[in-house]
Amino acid sequence: MIMDRIALIISIIGCLNWGSVGLFRFDIVAWICGGASTLLARITYTVVALAGIWCISLLFRSRETFDDTEETREVTQH
Repeated sequence: MIMDRIALIISIIGCLNWGSVGLFRFDIVAWICGGASTLLARITYTVVALAGIWCISLLFRSRETFDDTEETREVTQH
């Protein structure tokens, strides 16, 4: 599902930002947006949080759901 991939990519970007904060005390989002309290930074943090929440659903999906999606994709491509 495309939404799963988008959420995963956004979550990975968020993880890289937190890693930067933890290792180097450098917040990439705040640097790009002009500060951690700017509206753009707050929107970015919120989008990353929502993507992370979406990714929680991946933990609770059955393996059959992923297999069905792959099979459907293969059938439609042929």
